[in-house]
Amino acid sequence: MSDDGSRAVSVIGFIGSVFSPWYRWSGRRDPANHCCINVATYGLGGRFTMTDRGSKALRQTASRLEVGPSMMRWDGDALIIDIDEISAPPVISRVRGQIRVTPSAITGVELPLTPDGAHIWRPFAPTSTISVELNSPGWQWQGHGYFDANFGTRALEDDFTYWTWGRYPTTEGSTCFYDATRLDGSELAAGIRFDAAGQAQAIPLPPKARMKRSLWAVARETRADAGYQPRQVKNMLDAPFYSRSAVRTQLDGVETVGVHEALDLVRYRSPLLKPMLACRVPRRANWTFTD
Repeated sequence: MSDDGSRAVSVIGFIGSVFSPWYRWSGRRDPANHCCINVATYGLGGRFTMTDRGSKALRQTASRLEVGPSMMRWDGDALIIDIDEISAPPVISRVRGQIRVTPSAITGVELPLTPDGAHIWRPFAPTSTISVELNSPGWQWQGHGYFDANFGTRALEDDFTYWTWGRYPTTEGSTCFYDATRLDGSELAAGIRFDAAGQAQAIPLPPKARMKRSLWAVARETRADAGYQPRQVKNMLDAPFYSRSAVRTQLDGVETVGVHEALDLVRYRSPLLKPMLACRVPRRANWTFTD
């Protein structure tokens, strides 16, 4: 998010693109054949890009993930994201440029999301600075950022019905909340405070507070001090099964604005959604690297 709160960006590198209908239709047999670097920008002139690419577009080293024309790479202490993508309808245009994410520290934390460890959350750098240089007017800014990963050996909808996640900056670093309802009815409820050095501490959970539903009526809730009503301050991504937004909440008596996500996997399980998603997520199986 930019320092003034007017703009934001989300970049996700997928090997096995979990929200791709093409990956689902393939039977999820070959994750490398459904890879993607998804870029979404929020604010004036925001764009959404998500292309499902084949295994010919994937190259990896210990310090680099390359998918077609875009890549993520470590350069010293910074994660550099080089972007060259085409946005989805209704506004089709090129999204090109570079994002630099500089963590204050790298953590050693992993959180199993299921008892058998089939799904893992890895918050690599909960507290980071970010510099954005994209090819559109106004898309050159600095702000605060976050870098994490999720790993899984089963489809999300095979193990979960609903989850919410939130990352909120604090004076010491960041606080993250992960709440989920598993398919068997059991609950995940985790709150972790990270300092600037990357040290993590589980915290007593503030109560859940319901928020207004998204435009697609996805239920939303986050954590907040007792009696405080969190609210959306910026809509980011709004889909029939998924919501991402900037949310203002209060933790330990201090208001903070962070990024919040809600995911309804009962809805996502519906086969009716997959053709809709295919319109936003084109399949491009072939690719040739020129170097």
